[in-house]
Amino acid sequence: MSSSELNKTPDAPPRRRKRRDYSLLVLAAGIFLFGAAAGGLYYVLRPVTLRIAVGPPGSDDQKLVQALAQTFARDASPVRLTPITTEGAVESIALMAAKKADLAVARGDLDLPADAQSVAILRKNVVVLWSVAGHPPRGSKKPPASKIKEIGDLAGHRVGVIGRTKANVNLLRVILSESGVNPDKVTVTQFATNQIAEMARDPAIDAFMAVGPLNSKITTEAIAATAKARGEPKFLAIEVSEALAQKHPLYEAEEIPGSTFNTSPARPEDKVDTVSVNHLIIAPKSLSETAVAAFVRQLFTVRSSLAREVPSAAKIEKPDTDKDAALPAHQGAAAYIDGTERTFLEKYTDYIWGAILVLSGLGSAGAWLRHYLKRDEREQYEEHRDHLLAIISSVRLADTSDELTALQSEADRLLRETLNCYDDGAIEEGDLAAISLVLDQFNHAVADRRATIGLASEGAEPARMRAL
Repeated sequence: MSSSELNKTPDAPPRRRKRRDYSLLVLAAGIFLFGAAAGGLYYVLRPVTLRIAVGPPGSDDQKLVQALAQTFARDASPVRLTPITTEGAVESIALMAAKKADLAVARGDLDLPADAQSVAILRKNVVVLWSVAGHPPRGSKKPPASKIKEIGDLAGHRVGVIGRTKANVNLLRVILSESGVNPDKVTVTQFATNQIAEMARDPAIDAFMAVGPLNSKITTEAIAATAKARGEPKFLAIEVSEALAQKHPLYEAEEIPGSTFNTSPARPEDKVDTVSVNHLIIAPKSLSETAVAAFVRQLFTVRSSLAREVPSAAKIEKPDTDKDAALPAHQGAAAYIDGTERTFLEKYTDYIWGAILVLSGLGSAGAWLRHYLKRDEREQYEEHRDHLLAIISSVRLADTSDELTALQSEADRLLRETLNCYDDGAIEEGDLAAISLVLDQFNHAVADRRATIGLASEGAEPARMRAL
């Protein structure tokens, strides 16, 4: 073995270690990227929890929201609900405005935040107005005529309004104004939902008002209580309902069908014109479009099955997606309803391609940097390749086997250093293919030269013998 080979042999283990360390580094980088991608995918696909404020405790709204939360959790839905119980819609709205709740259940005509948008209509609350004529005198079966036969007769009288919310009083004032009655000439007394019996017996009350769904138990009980205490009700039609809805878009013209609240006797006897206001789930405009769209999709998916457990779920409707709606629909809800909701790939295609381009650019930059840092070793490889080509010429001029052996040792050294350059990443497999062609030429040249030298030696031996 030549001295050059002895000098290079100790370098091999460190180079192998360096190659192994580089492979481990690449493996670690791959594991890191895989972990980052898995973490990003989990972050995107993880269940989203939305806080929803609803009240008061024990109300139909709270029961419905609780049932929704349980159903979403049981079905392992992408969106989960965390109910926050409040004293009523006003507090629910305040929590949403303070960013302490993501959603809120409220009436559409309340004082909503400027960025509030509708997500779903839980039900339509209709206005029911009625007066009482009193019980017939003794010995008479004919009931006395009611003093209040229409809304215009309410001036100078007192109206009992069920519910402590100011929204009902404000709505009554709007109805009176549009009906040509000065609201200031009508006295209003509010009663809580647990004061219906007291209201029915109050002789100072000449008419009554309730706001709720058509199948409201509270409204039905209030009508029955006043009928028992004060005589059969006279339902007051809001004849200006169409005009009122035009001027006040938060309200809609509705009809109360006959026999809605009782069939025998029929209450009312015939349909009655009235107005309604939506009872909604609202959200701030800033709430994630994706989360809202997923929530609305789940809501309408489970609506039918949930109605068997909570009948009020059957009244859930889609919000108005028109751009000129009084309370615009949230973009996420509108995307689901209008069929413009984007899929995962549609949403993130630009980001995915951007990431691919960035990674490709980083890979190219890394390859260029690696070649730049290994430029000295690549130059060394080129020198070894040229040197090996020069050795081939020397092989053809060698006169002895010892010279050929020395040239082979030199070729081995050049090959070893070339392989070290490959291990360091300074050259590619294509460069090894090129050096392989040169080595083939070298080996053929050595074999041919050894054969030539051997023939020459055999011819020289007889001549020497003859000389002796």
